[in-house]
Amino acid sequence: MKTMWAPWRIEYILDNKNEGCVFCNALLKSDDLTLFKANSTMVVMNKFPYTNGHLLVAPSKHISALNELDKEEKADLLELVDQSIGILKLVMKPDGFNVGLNLGKVAGAGIEEHLHFHIVPRWFGDINALTVFADVRVIPEHLKSTYNNLKPHFEKLRR
Repeated sequence: MKTMWAPWRIEYILDNKNEGCVFCNALLKSDDLTLFKANSTMVVMNKFPYTNGHLLVAPSKHISALNELDKEEKADLLELVDQSIGILKLVMKPDGFNVGLNLGKVAGAGIEEHLHFHIVPRWFGDINALTVFADVRVIPEHLKSTYNNLKPHFEKLRR
């Protein structure tokens, strides 16, 4: 039998899932996953990404549906999605993106109570045999390194 060690997963396994909404918590504190906060929007790195640079763009309001945002909030949210894609293109040079919303548990929403867009950079060959046959993702860059590479660009959005 072969063993694959993944000690970073213990954080997820032992994580207290009852500490409230991760997005609302991100608004209240500084951490090494939150890249940007504004009055109506925020950008947070996915703690358990599909690929490097997997970002979550959310409204500051704790809502679960698009129709709960006014037109200005919707525009701010989509503008931040666009700006985030631009930063990822500049810094990480992906070949494409998957961008979307998972609305409802059945649609794959892990945090269905707080609306958020997923932005997943994609590269040719980023899905390999390890993913297909062993259901294992290889994330080549540590989250902190990705954060450090992206954060200066999100800081410029504040101006």
